[in-house]
Amino acid sequence: MSSPLRISIPKANLATATRLADLGRQTFSETFAATNTPADMAAYLATAYSPELQLAQLQDPAATYLLAEMQGQAVGYALLAQHSTLGLAPEANARQLEIKQLYIVEDWIGTGLGKALMRRALDIAQADNCTAVVLGVWEHNERAKAFYQRFGFREVGEMEFKLGDDVQRDLIYRKGLAGRAG
Repeated sequence: MSSPLRISIPKANLATATRLADLGRQTFSETFAATNTPADMAAYLATAYSPELQLAQLQDPAATYLLAEMQGQAVGYALLAQHSTLGLAPEANARQLEIKQLYIVEDWIGTGLGKALMRRALDIAQADNCTAVVLGVWEHNERAKAFYQRFGFREVGEMEFKLGDDVQRDLIYRKGLAGRAG
């Protein structure tokens, strides 16, 4: 019997982009609305999630979306970026995959869906001969930090993240890949 979970690389079309924009707004709001002002949330959501932006990302050859579905319902996603320089010195020549976003619908958190998306992202990094996987995580997102640490990610730096008018501190996490330099 096969699992009802389906993780796929979705097609680059307006219907998919609209679906991803809606899912992104929903999951970002579920994750951060309680700890940020409505004005900052609205400003961020307006610039980060729109069918046009998600369509451009879907069409970008350096970006990969992973869409998680249960029985046809979108329940999570990850956005990956190849050749990331996040956390690297300018002269560094490491081949890194960046997990730019990894979000799960609130009702599905704790079901193993995040693990499945992370494993798929790590598989893609290995297949692309990456030396490491990197990501940014809000310094106050304890649940996400613990999740990433369980996968072997470690803090290597920090960066600013602008949410509306609020400049926040994100931590840069990195995981070296076995058998690879870096």
